[in-house]
Amino acid sequence: MLRLLINLTIVLGLTACSQVQVTAYQDMQPAFKVEQFFDGQLTAHGVVKNRGGKVIRTFDATIAATWRDGVGTLDEDFVFNDGEQQKRIWTLTPRPDGTYIGTAGDVTGEGLLQQAGNSVFLDYVLQVPYNDSVIEVRVDDRMYLLTPDLLINESKLKKFGLVVGELLLVIARQPS
Repeated sequence: MLRLLINLTIVLGLTACSQVQVTAYQDMQPAFKVEQFFDGQLTAHGVVKNRGGKVIRTFDATIAATWRDGVGTLDEDFVFNDGEQQKRIWTLTPRPDGTYIGTAGDVTGEGLLQQAGNSVFLDYVLQVPYNDSVIEVRVDDRMYLLTPDLLINESKLKKFGLVVGELLLVIARQPS
C-alpha cells in the first residue's frame, strides 16, 4: 500500500509539472503582439462555468485599451446576464525579458504575462466576492490569437490547486 501511495504521488507530481508552457506556441501565427492587439476599443463575450463544467453565467464586456510611455491600461466593463456589472482596470508594465507585470484593483499582488507566437498566458490571483466575503482564486488565463482582430481566451480558476470554475470568451478588436 505504501508503495502504491509513493508511486501515485510521483505520477501526480510529474503530471502537475508537465503543464503546457506558452513557449510551446512560439512558431504559431499570427504573432500576438500585446501592444498591437490591446490598443483601441475591444469587445468580449463569454461564459462562466462552475467546477462541473456547467455554464452558470454569460457576460459581455467593453474594453478601452491604451498605451502611454510603454505602459498599457485595459479599462474593462462587464455586464452579466443577471444584470450584475463589474469593472476591472489592468495596468500592463513591460519588463526587459519581454514579459509584463499585470496589476488590477481586485488582483492580489502582481500577475505575470508571458507571450510567444500566437499566445499569451497570464497567471494571477483574483479576489472574488463570495457570499458576504471575498475569496482569492488563482487564475490561469490563456489567450490564443486567431486572426489579427480576434482571440479566444480560456481561464481556469483554482482554489487549493483544484479547479473551481472556468471562463471561455472571445475578444474582438473594433474598427477605429
